[in-house]
Amino acid sequence: MKRFTRLFVIATFALSIPLARLDAQTPAAATPATKAHVTALASDRLDGRLTGSNGERLAADYLVAQLKRIGARPVPGATDYRLPFDFTAGMRDGGSRLTVSASVERSGGNGVSATASGGAFTAQQDVRALSFSDNGEASGPIVFAGYGIVVPDSQTFGYDSYATLDVKDKIVLVLRYFPEDADQKTKGILARYADPRYKAMAARQRGARAVIFVTGPSSPNAGETMPMTFDTAIAGSGIVAASISARVAGVIFATLDDPAKTLATAQKALDSANPHVAGFDIPNATVTIRTRVERERKTGHNVAAYLPATKAPGSLPKPWIALGAHYDHLGHGENGNSLADKADAGKIHFGADDNASGSAAVLAAGEALSKVSRRRNVLIEFWSGEELGLLGSAAYVNAPPVPIDQIAAYFNFDMVGRMQDNKLTVQATGSSDSWGRLIEQANVPAGFDLLLQADPYQPTDVSSFNQAGVPSLNFFTGTHTDYHRPSDTADKINYEDLDRVVAFASSIARRVGDADQAPAFVKVQPQTEGAGRAGVRVFTGTIPDYSTEVKGLLLSGVIEGGPAAQAGLQKGDVLVEIAGQTIANIYDYTYALEVLKIGEPTKVVYLRGAERKETAMTPAARK
Repeated sequence: MKRFTRLFVIATFALSIPLARLDAQTPAAATPATKAHVTALASDRLDGRLTGSNGERLAADYLVAQLKRIGARPVPGATDYRLPFDFTAGMRDGGSRLTVSASVERSGGNGVSATASGGAFTAQQDVRALSFSDNGEASGPIVFAGYGIVVPDSQTFGYDSYATLDVKDKIVLVLRYFPEDADQKTKGILARYADPRYKAMAARQRGARAVIFVTGPSSPNAGETMPMTFDTAIAGSGIVAASISARVAGVIFATLDDPAKTLATAQKALDSANPHVAGFDIPNATVTIRTRVERERKTGHNVAAYLPATKAPGSLPKPWIALGAHYDHLGHGENGNSLADKADAGKIHFGADDNASGSAAVLAAGEALSKVSRRRNVLIEFWSGEELGLLGSAAYVNAPPVPIDQIAAYFNFDMVGRMQDNKLTVQATGSSDSWGRLIEQANVPAGFDLLLQADPYQPTDVSSFNQAGVPSLNFFTGTHTDYHRPSDTADKINYEDLDRVVAFASSIARRVGDADQAPAFVKVQPQTEGAGRAGVRVFTGTIPDYSTEVKGLLLSGVIEGGPAAQAGLQKGDVLVEIAGQTIANIYDYTYALEVLKIGEPTKVVYLRGAERKETAMTPAARK
């Protein structure tokens, strides 16, 4: 891939400080300031820097050593540079069990009936809890609900696996995936609603006691139980959910005592996606399913320090600025977010660009700022758990060592090491009206081809600070084919341009650090909130909290003037029901948005403290 490079000369960058002092530290011919940091963080020894792992600990040790070297101190109130937070690191099946009791009456020659017993299954190749299952036991008659897919009325394609079925207080058996022989357009529609969580929610909403999945003989991974994929949700989905093998399904179907009714024939009838092909009761079988999901809790560590101001701040408002980047990566890709092909599966994911490059940029910017006078204190921060859902930065802003409202600005660096054709993306520019002028001034000598994006709701740690009301910027040089693969290695980083990004961002940070007035925060309406899995452009104005353990959807805030705010919802409320659908977690909320209609009021049930309350919310269209 062709990359544009240019000679890095720090003296060309406009800082509101005597530039000769910085020039002396980084002469044009010097080795790039960031190279040693990227090489260390993306080394074999750090093993991919998975949150909570020994590799993360070694990476934190390196960052702490560098912070000490430049004279940065632990944040106020802390004696260590490491700030711990707990998180869900994974899950495993703790011993699930399924029993089939069959009462098939067969008349013998003497007119006496006989009862057949189906048997019990405990091996994980026969029964395995799904990662989002509640822990519990359910027993009841069983209903085969086909693919278990329900397409909302808002779509133009009618498909409801439950249209002719009564599953209240029963065990629902559904096929994994979606109809195999459907045309491509139909598959595209059905695939949106084939996620196991969505199917489980559909069964739960119709009163089922449990849902069990089987992979049909015409589908990929035929007959195998489903893996417990990594799921960062702390709570379950509100229903017992498991997958079973073809062997167990065969025992269940055998209770029909009809050789023509098998799992294979049932799937064949459904695979055309004809919406009139229905499921059916399996009247002679009773299933008892017990699931136990053991969620592993671990501790991750942010790393944070600060450079104290060297000038008396006087009445300077908001006497802090912050630089940050996440330093975690994917380990060996074991949590399901790797894009490695089969040949590279299980190898170390080095994460040189994502995000050793950003961490190196923060270290280099921090070192440059440590050598000049400062009117504001400078926070230098590194997040873990970003790859698992912004866990570290979310934990930080929820319990900040420095009051959030005292931070004038936050600058985030994520994937800044693979510049192409001199293009630099600066995101979250809508979070303050001050950014346009400051970016333009800094870019006069820098000469980047800038792409400015106003949206601050980016899938990186800048989003945590934006939701906390801090004017923020995120620096990004673009994606590439090595993203989330073991091939994202240190030798592919464009170090000269990485150092240019550091100098450009440091210029902006320095200007903010010395300004008499802090940038004013502007709340930007999210551009993607409520889009829904089918692309329905519904806007509710809610800002979910992804990191706190709660049954329901905890709001970290609401958009001023949005439907949620107009309905009286506020930060700290826990949504537990929308439009008659129970909300157990963020996934349920996403699916529930599918049934909402723009301009039509819908009932919302929520908890405010210990009080259960109701309100009517009217979703709006995305502008």
